[in-house]
Amino acid sequence: MKPMILLALGAGLLTGSDAPPRPRITGVAHIALFVHDMAQSRAFYKDFLGFGEPFSLNNPDGSLSMTFIKVNDRQYIELSPEREPGTDRLNHISIEVDNAEAMRAYLGAKGVQVPEKVGKGRIRNSNFNVKDPEGHTVEIVQYEPDGWSMREKGKYMSEARVSRRMMHVGIIVTNFDAEMKFYREVLGFQETWRGSRDGKVLNWVNLKVPDGEDYIELMLYDKAPAPTARGTAHHIALEVPDMDKAVAFLEAKPARKDYKQKLEIRTGINRRRQCNIYDPDGTRSELMEPKTVDGVPPPSATAPPPHP
Repeated sequence: MKPMILLALGAGLLTGSDAPPRPRITGVAHIALFVHDMAQSRAFYKDFLGFGEPFSLNNPDGSLSMTFIKVNDRQYIELSPEREPGTDRLNHISIEVDNAEAMRAYLGAKGVQVPEKVGKGRIRNSNFNVKDPEGHTVEIVQYEPDGWSMREKGKYMSEARVSRRMMHVGIIVTNFDAEMKFYREVLGFQETWRGSRDGKVLNWVNLKVPDGEDYIELMLYDKAPAPTARGTAHHIALEVPDMDKAVAFLEAKPARKDYKQKLEIRTGINRRRQCNIYDPDGTRSELMEPKTVDGVPPPSATAPPPHP
């Protein structure tokens, strides 16, 4: 499905009773990544992290189009062969809604360019794409009862996987005000926390989906890193209840021998224990505990963004 372009937000938008109601946005459905070596990436996500691979899709010539790595029944990591080397690994992010057609109508009324109708993906879920102001493709997905996701409900979820939930996805943002307007005012996301490395410049903003607990982390930059250096910012966060046990679990994996970096537990600025690990293309998986080290919520930073 071709990406849609986000129109300028502001003038000429329907408001109040003129706009159709926004349907429920219940979670982060997936992140889609381009990978250089599919065999190595599969080994990382499946053999090392322990996730299952319920299904994949081929191109007409029989080559692999994409494969689906399952975190849980509603969350996936989609992997596709890169289109060219040395490019951004992020393909798109996806949010789940309870009514894709209602979301299409709602976004159209809010000034976002949307397709004429909702499509059906190859795995039979209803979906369509829009663009956020930064240019990131955002897929809107509704899981259908006859879709492959629900067909495999309860399957391909080994107990021997490092995490049961993707807490958030992180995306690079250089246009702070426009992104906040899109995610907060149009989509209804709720800001929960702001973080700063030095107290002088804002570095992160967490925005929670309006009808669930997952969130998107805006990674703020004055200028976006080079396409080959975005793997730390374009990332996923995987919830683990006990970081010591999670790291011990990974250390004991036979596939650990193929992961050459140290597994190091640190406490982040948000005061949660974390451990960063990187797939073969450098995309970061941030293991994170759901609570702060002392149970006290971290204060939000008051520093300004790199630029509006």
